[in-house]
Parts: sequence; C-alpha cells; structure tokens
Amino acid sequence: MSWNGIIHAFRDRLPLPTNAKAITLFEGNTPLLPAPRLTAAIGGDFDLRLKYEGLNPTASFKDRGMTMAVTHAVAKGAKLVICASTGNTSASASAYAARAGIASAVIIPSGKIALGKLTQALMHGAKLLPISGNFDDALNLIRQMSNLKEVEVVNSINPVRIEGQKTASFEILEALGKTPDFHFLPVGNAGNITAYWKGFCEAIPKGPRPRMFGWQASGAAPLVDGHIVKDPQTIATAIRIGNPASGEGALAAAKESNGRIDKVSDQEILSAYQLLAQTEGIFVEPACAAPVAGLRKAVAAGWIPKGSLVTMTLTGHGLKDPDTVLSLFPHAPSPIPPTLDAARKALGL
Repeated sequence: MSWNGIIHAFRDRLPLPTNAKAITLFEGNTPLLPAPRLTAAIGGDFDLRLKYEGLNPTASFKDRGMTMAVTHAVAKGAKLVICASTGNTSASASAYAARAGIASAVIIPSGKIALGKLTQALMHGAKLLPISGNFDDALNLIRQMSNLKEVEVVNSINPVRIEGQKTASFEILEALGKTPDFHFLPVGNAGNITAYWKGFCEAIPKGPRPRMFGWQASGAAPLVDGHIVKDPQTIATAIRIGNPASGEGALAAAKESNGRIDKVSDQEILSAYQLLAQTEGIFVEPACAAPVAGLRKAVAAGWIPKGSLVTMTLTGHGLKDPDTVLSLFPHAPSPIPPTLDAARKALGL
C-alpha cells in the first residue's frame, strides 16, 4: 500500500471537516529502529526502539501536527498561518503553507533559533518577525493574534496539532504489534508528550499502556521545578521553554501513566548526543538527546526492569542545528601529505 501521509492513513481517527482536502508532504511512517549498541553502552538490559521523527519531510515531528493545522486553516479560508517558534515549528509551518499556496509568518526570539531551522523558514518564504524576548513572549503575542480575520495560529495551542502528533503512537503500536512498557521523549512546550499519551489512550482504551517519561533540560525545567522559568537556558534550543503551553497535559500524562517528568543537564545532553550518533549512526538535534540522557539516568537509578520494551521519540534531525556540532569539534584536522605512508601513520595502521 502506498503511503500518502497521516491524514490518509488515519483519517477515521482524526477530527477533520468532511470535505477538507489534505495538505500533505507525505509525513509520518517514520522508522522504529532497534538500538542494541546504545542500550549496551548505557548498561541497559532491555529492548530499546527509537522512533526517528527526523525523517519527516521538514526533518522534525512537527509535520504530523502541521498537516492537520494547515489542512484546517485552508478549509476555514485562512490566508495566513502564523506561529511562535524556536525553530522546528517555523520550518514546518512555512513548508506546509507553501504547499497549500498561502502565506506564513513566524515570530521568533531574536538570536535564539538554530541556523538550520531558520534557513528552512526563509527558503519557504515565511515572513520573519524577530522579537526582543524569549519563546514565551512570542507565544503570548501569538495568543493575541488568534482572532484576527483570515489568520490561523498553528502552534500547539491549536488543538488539531495535538491530534496530528498522536498518530506517532498509532504507528509505534502497529510496528511493534504490542504495547511498550515505557515511552521516553523530550519535553519543551509539552505538546508531544500530551499527544502521544492521547494516542496511546485512544488506541488502548483498556489494558496496560506505556509509562510516559518526559525529559526537560535542567536550565528550562518548569514542570520539574514547579514554577515558570522566566529566562530558560539550555543548549537544546527546541526545548528552551520556560512556560509550556501544554504543561498540564504533560503532567497529566506522567501521572496517569505512572511515569515521570524529570530533567538532565546540558552536559548530560551533549554526552548523550554524541553517544547516540556514535553507537547507532543516528544524528539528532540536541533536544532529542535529552531522553537518551534521561534513559541513562533511569538505568542508573534502576527504574527500568530487565527485559522491558522501551520506545523513545527522537524529534528532529541533527542537521537542524549544525552550530552545536561545530562547537564540539572547533578545530579541523591538520592536512597530511597525499601518500599511503602518511595516511597509515595518521590512522595508526
């Protein structure tokens, strides 16, 4: 069967106007990859599978929600979609708007967006509105614009975004043929953990569901610390959010699933970032490494029983944030003569 995107695959489980035409880039159907070398490297004794959402069309999980949001926007007659963004939402919104033939605009925290994501929005023709504030300031402005005529806000405060993102849970269950014991994922604005839990609950109305373990960066951990963080700081720009719009949904997911929301440091994130790339060949943006660091922490604490089935969402591709990689490897290797002897010597052969 050909794959034509999540609306085509799951339309009977998605709230859409009857005659709405799907605006799609054939998102979804991302791989669920076994990760035995990573598991061994962190000292685990369980089956770990990685849902690699970086292989969506704009290289992040945002495309699942955006196909829904822009489809709704077009059905309502919107002429402009707008969002606040630390990067991935802007890339996705501008791409799907271009696909639909409507305009897009993005409010971004000035100087606090990864270069790879900014270039995507620019190439898709988005109007960029940098503000002298953080993401939460941008989102507050977006809320004030939500009633403007012919304008559709496509942040996760738009409930159809959550509906699209829940489809990843359906794909995980279909790929496995059973329910994972745990699901790990990063938490920033908290829409994803809210959406995954919604999807698992809809797909499994009765019986055991996965325990949801969400991970924030320690410098941007309002759900763990119990208060809004006015100046969130972390190298993981995608989760540099101090007042999550879907915070209540995330806390409910953790509580109802007997899971937890916890935090990891930037140092732990960067270590996990490199470990994942070097053990499994999977290059992710730094935010995706938060649940990898969290899993390492969970293993050390004895939270994951032997033989468990653990799934994890990797939300975006590493090429979204090339600056972080370059900061880890600031010096290029010195050139060598183009001879076999020089190459063997350099490689220790």
